[in-house]
Amino acid sequence: MVATSLHLIVYPWFALGHLNAYLHLSNKIAQNGHRISFLIPTKTKSKLETFNLYPDLITFVPIIVPHIDGLPPGAETTSDVPIHLQPLIMTAMDRTESDIELLLLDLKPDIVVFDFAYWLPKLARSLGIKSVLYSTVTPLTVYYFTMSPAAEGQHSGNKFTEVDPMQPRSGFPVSLSIKLHNHEAREFAALKAMKFGSDVIFYDRLCASLSQCDATGFRTCREIEGSYIDNLGSHFGKPVFLSGPIILNPPTSTLEEKWIKWLGKFKARSVIYCALGTLKPPLGAGSIEEALPEGFEERVQGRGVVHGGWVQQLRILEHPSIGCFITHCGLSSLFEGLMNQCQLVLLPHAGDQFFSARIMSNSLKVGVEIEKGEEDGLFTKESVCKAVRTVMEDDSEVGREVKANHAKLRDLLSSEYLESSYIDSFCQNLQDLVG
Repeated sequence: MVATSLHLIVYPWFALGHLNAYLHLSNKIAQNGHRISFLIPTKTKSKLETFNLYPDLITFVPIIVPHIDGLPPGAETTSDVPIHLQPLIMTAMDRTESDIELLLLDLKPDIVVFDFAYWLPKLARSLGIKSVLYSTVTPLTVYYFTMSPAAEGQHSGNKFTEVDPMQPRSGFPVSLSIKLHNHEAREFAALKAMKFGSDVIFYDRLCASLSQCDATGFRTCREIEGSYIDNLGSHFGKPVFLSGPIILNPPTSTLEEKWIKWLGKFKARSVIYCALGTLKPPLGAGSIEEALPEGFEERVQGRGVVHGGWVQQLRILEHPSIGCFITHCGLSSLFEGLMNQCQLVLLPHAGDQFFSARIMSNSLKVGVEIEKGEEDGLFTKESVCKAVRTVMEDDSEVGREVKANHAKLRDLLSSEYLESSYIDSFCQNLQDLVG
């Protein structure tokens, strides 16, 4: 138990990836003896309760999500709606501001940890409470999103052009290998100018959060992104706290029998595991399985399986049959892959995933990215096979380099000292922030 225990309120964006990331952080902070009030949509609470490792210190506080015209009845998180309705989930979250104010007055926390609720830092400051923006994306992503040349001297997302994200800011130490392709730059430009809840442009929402908070936090370590972290802190003129990669404790549950049986049929390191995050069925299909081409399941029977629901990813990745992990490059999935012996093939889909893929493939050289069309972002079965063969075959120079670098990084990340030192430092920074 620490000498001075803090009380934190955490209020993540209503997306399961963000909620899970904040709960992982909360578990690590609670491990150091601090108390957390975790604000979470009412019906979503049951989905996370089993992952609360410190129920005596982490209290789930249910939040009633207001109904917004255009949302399906009962929708609470982004997993409840198609992607084009996600801004309305943000609008609903914004409309909880008065309820959150009452909670802050009642619970009297020392610090509020948040991400997309851009109004929260100002509200917290008015009540004498510190605020920390904890980002679930990399510092490099935040740099590109907020510090391209058009961002200097103005904060209006609708003034961005599609090529801005491809232009490194003068004096910023970004390697030429860390850049966006044309189709990715267009997507970033569109995201910056998109209205994302309450008629607020996404870029303005992020910049308001960054400018108003007392400190920023990231799920990363200097061993991966050191130079970007220093420049980000100096640019915004406020401290940057690093939690480290937040490596999850090994699950206590065993792998489901059906997966044990299926994976057990194959030789060691011979199976390719492909997981693309919260993958939703295409329009017009009720499930992933229903959307498969006619005859596909028969053609791959005995050699492959498609599953559209949740799986025990950590347990699957550690199975001896798994030799390759094709990932969409979400941070949690990347760290889980890095901690195991399977080789990484990178297939980024959106946003921060592009930068994470470049860091892993071009800077750290611990994986191979699947080649896509520069303009359209399309990839082929041949480009997928090429990337998989590169990391799996020992007679490839690139493959040997990737395997060696992956092994070194895995050893570093699995060091008990590395994780504990980052979490201890993160908690100490929180205490220093309160004073």
